[in-house]
Amino acid sequence: MKLQQLRYIWEVAHHDLNVSATAASLYTSQPGISKQIRLLEDELGVEIFSRSGKHLTKVTPTGEEILKIAGDILRQVEGIKQLSQEHNDPSRGSLSIATTHTQARYALPQVIEGFIDKYPEVSLHMHQGTPIQISEKAADGTVDFAIATEALELFSDLLMMPCYRWNRCILVPKEHALAQRSSVSLADVAAHPIVTYVFGFTGRSKLDDAFAVEGLNPKVVFTATDADVIKTYVRLGLGIGIVAHMAYDPTVDQDLVAIEASHLFAPSITSIGFRKGSYLRGYMYDFIRAFAPHLERNVVEEAMALPNKEAQEAFFADIELPVY
Repeated sequence: MKLQQLRYIWEVAHHDLNVSATAASLYTSQPGISKQIRLLEDELGVEIFSRSGKHLTKVTPTGEEILKIAGDILRQVEGIKQLSQEHNDPSRGSLSIATTHTQARYALPQVIEGFIDKYPEVSLHMHQGTPIQISEKAADGTVDFAIATEALELFSDLLMMPCYRWNRCILVPKEHALAQRSSVSLADVAAHPIVTYVFGFTGRSKLDDAFAVEGLNPKVVFTATDADVIKTYVRLGLGIGIVAHMAYDPTVDQDLVAIEASHLFAPSITSIGFRKGSYLRGYMYDFIRAFAPHLERNVVEEAMALPNKEAQEAFFADIELPVY
């Protein structure tokens, strides 16, 4: 059994069983990968992949177990590489993050600017996607950190640490009827067409839950993953917008009125996470702390040592989070 063979089966499984795409990503040949997979299966005496002719069709149940162990081994190998790089050149390396548009556009710019100033020799890569895509990229090692708000149950393979709470606001044109109200109720909001986030994005479930509790059935006429797109359609008169408060810029959005909605919807929590067992380099700890100052290195290391998700949740339960 060779480490290269484990890499091949892992990569094939994460390229939708497309051997050609895997070969291209690894800068090697398709026949070479197929041969090494066959040699590994022959050595183990089991099939890792089911086949139809020459094509791989699915991962076998035994293959699923093998891939899980292979992933652990490959992560440990990567940890050894990170450790050696930290020893040889602590200020040089790479950092990759997967997150949503709202975090990338509104929460991260200052953090990233400061990080690049401090670590100019670290190459920084950002991937935007859905919560499912973010969790998959972090779990399979494509990225170092996941930053997300919604669907945290998808991140069971990661240590997710709470960073901050955030509230929403309602965006309307200046001439809109709600802009003239001294206070707005949930029923007032439900009476108008709504433009907001796609379900599963940026705290959308908190919004849906609030309407459900009140027995209201709002008319969501348009959804998007991008707050700037939502604002565009509010300006067109398609409906009132509900976005993260951080997405409203009084200067850029001076043609819109932001109505406070913290009394209508429960706040959401944004978390940052990484694969359990990952080796974090010094600059990675610094990035976490820059994004969430309460997550100092000793706090992160203590959380990493906890045995399970329940213990981690209890550990973070008493930490007071900033609110945005």
